[in-house]
Amino acid sequence: LNAAPGRAPRQHVRFLPAPGGAVGLVATKVPVLADHPLVRGPRFRKLKIGAGHRLDVKSSGVFVLGIGDGNKLLTDLYNCHLTKVYTVGGLFGKATDDFSDTGKLVEKTTFDHITREKLERILAVIQGTNHKALLMHSNIDMKTQEAYELAVKGLIRPMGKSPPIITAIRCLQFTLPEFQLEIQCLHETQQYLRKIVHEIGLELKSSAVCTQVRRIRDGVFTLDDALLRTQWDLQSIQNAIWDCQLKVKTEIEKTL
Repeated sequence: LNAAPGRAPRQHVRFLPAPGGAVGLVATKVPVLADHPLVRGPRFRKLKIGAGHRLDVKSSGVFVLGIGDGNKLLTDLYNCHLTKVYTVGGLFGKATDDFSDTGKLVEKTTFDHITREKLERILAVIQGTNHKALLMHSNIDMKTQEAYELAVKGLIRPMGKSPPIITAIRCLQFTLPEFQLEIQCLHETQQYLRKIVHEIGLELKSSAVCTQVRRIRDGVFTLDDALLRTQWDLQSIQNAIWDCQLKVKTEIEKTL
């Protein structure tokens, strides 16, 4: 920002001696010295940048940041309790101390008996259990008109702090020993998602580790909105802010 072209310095009128040794003063416009870069110093000395829902070092994907006044919008978006979506990779046949494929190996198991149908039955049980938890923490009487209208709009969600809740989970790919899940959730951590993979392995009388956690959506933000590391420049960041302003405003007004 400081390297970008700045506005021209202000001008003010000074009465200077007439040129050529003539007697008298001449009104002349000269730059205001207070606007000179060597006097004013850098235009921006500090920018407040806030982080949205964080990602740990073993995860990737959409990570939302707020700059300046955007920090308040981050707080408003957080109060909307919007759903986040992840793709989570798993590998059957072993267990580690931290549920990831890079952790210390603690167990090896067989996995030939596992089928996609058995996996999807476990996923259906997980989704059903979490759906009950979602209704319990939403603090809404499900027999009211309000509950019906919120359900139609897809706005039933916890109104305060709650344990991690999975709103939807499905299998995207299944090729033994590997599989990939899509998980929609609220109030989660990436370590919680790795633990889910571990528990799925146990339910299938085997074991499993998590090979990948990638966030593909954070509320209104998707991978299409994300900037690659090669795009971390002023113009790309400005464009990203302008492109997202309307969708953020619309979501906050709809939800809050």
